[in-house]
Amino acid sequence: MNRRRPPRSASAEELLTTLQHLTSRARREVELHQARVELAEALQSEMLPSSLPSLPGLRTAARYTPARNGLDIGGDWYDGFRLPDGSLAFAIGDVQGHDVEAAAFMGQIRIAMRALAVTAADPGEVVRRTNELLLSVDSGLLATCTFVRVDPFTGELQSARAGHVAAVWATADGRSGTTEDEGGLPLGIQSGEEYPVTTRRLTTSGAFVLLTDGVIEGPSYSIDQGLDAVVRLVRSRVCDDAGELADAILGTAEHTGHQDDAAVLVLRHEALPAAPG
Repeated sequence: MNRRRPPRSASAEELLTTLQHLTSRARREVELHQARVELAEALQSEMLPSSLPSLPGLRTAARYTPARNGLDIGGDWYDGFRLPDGSLAFAIGDVQGHDVEAAAFMGQIRIAMRALAVTAADPGEVVRRTNELLLSVDSGLLATCTFVRVDPFTGELQSARAGHVAAVWATADGRSGTTEDEGGLPLGIQSGEEYPVTTRRLTTSGAFVLLTDGVIEGPSYSIDQGLDAVVRLVRSRVCDDAGELADAILGTAEHTGHQDDAAVLVLRHEALPAAPG
């Protein structure tokens, strides 16, 4: 008499009702996630420049590809614009995270750099001020980036790096390598950070390539292996059109087994004039 009665089995109707509730909730969650992905894609598309500036003797091209799973949108970015003194500015970077917040943060960085570059000619100062501005909004996100200024009148390329991967270069006379520039911490970590500037002379025809780690790092490649592969490619195709070279470099990402998005920015230059004096 003290034995507990077994629980009543759910009827088919009750099971069907429960299943309908679960299916409806799952559908709402999928739709919400898809809406966030579409919003991030739209932000990414609108914030990447539709074209890049160029000059006689300097041709540029950029490529971007999203992550393979189609969900990680909004992390990598690039930019290029003309400055009031006639020089050109270029930037590439990688924002922590891959969602709507990352895409919006990427937009803040692009706008900040464009505004600051008008009043600060020194690339290190542009990156430093950008870092301070981003810290002031307290987003909690961080980003790596490289900012470059090319002066067509002196043949100088100046660059500053905030925790970003090395750039790749090659010249038509057979030299090639990666940049060994000293850099600072990624943006959004520490106030008061300084970003040293490295100056190069573009006195020989060649290519200077900025990229993100999605191009050179993945399950199948270490970052050093990926950089070596891109160096070999750029050296062998240094005289190619900027767009063709950018396509070829982005294609190397397929060998890394990467799941991240990837961006490439190519500066294909002829011998720019040497600095006077």
